[in-house]
Amino acid sequence: MPAPIRVLLVDDHALFRSGIKSLLQRHPEFEIVGEAGDGMEGVKRAGQLRPDVVLLDLHMPGLSGRDAAAMMAEEAPGSHVLMLTVSEDAEDLIETLRAGACGYLLKNIEAETLTAAITKAAAGESVISPQMMGKLVQGVRGAPPKASTEAAAPAVVASELNKLSPREREILVLVARGQSNKEIARTLDLAESTVKIHVQNVLRKLGLTSRVQAAVFAVEQGIVQDPRI
Repeated sequence: MPAPIRVLLVDDHALFRSGIKSLLQRHPEFEIVGEAGDGMEGVKRAGQLRPDVVLLDLHMPGLSGRDAAAMMAEEAPGSHVLMLTVSEDAEDLIETLRAGACGYLLKNIEAETLTAAITKAAAGESVISPQMMGKLVQGVRGAPPKASTEAAAPAVVASELNKLSPREREILVLVARGQSNKEIARTLDLAESTVKIHVQNVLRKLGLTSRVQAAVFAVEQGIVQDPRI
């Protein structure tokens, strides 16, 4: 059995931390290695404990989650910071990605979505709540180059689009619009497992590593408003 994913909780609401801790302790694949009630303490604990994943609140007294994420990138470079917040503000999303966070989740997500996101973050994947993906795309449209760490995707030329099948291009457009695999499956009347395979093929063919990079690429190429979809 693989070693459990070591998680640090950083949130100024003790009751919320208690709830997340109770949830994760029901899953043997996770281990809560520490807690912190503010950003500065969170940075200190991250440096000491070197967790696999830090669940970090955004708005806290004193040091903000954005600044804490940037400091954690220096103090615990092997830890993956996953923002867990109530903020649906696009600027907050882009700023925390720029600071080094690997993901951005809203606190109203389902429990299984959170556990899956932690697993993905521990593996180095980017995780963003589907309802925030569209706001990221809008933010990228109006932001200067490399507005976020995710925007700094590998260079992809427009001709790479020719590698995609018509179905894969449709999938790319819907990913850029912020739809989850489940929503894409409903839109195109496909099985969710089929959509997942298509998304993986799109990323592979374009030489990208995340849905976020794919969305940024689609916006840059001006194909998000594809009239066929």
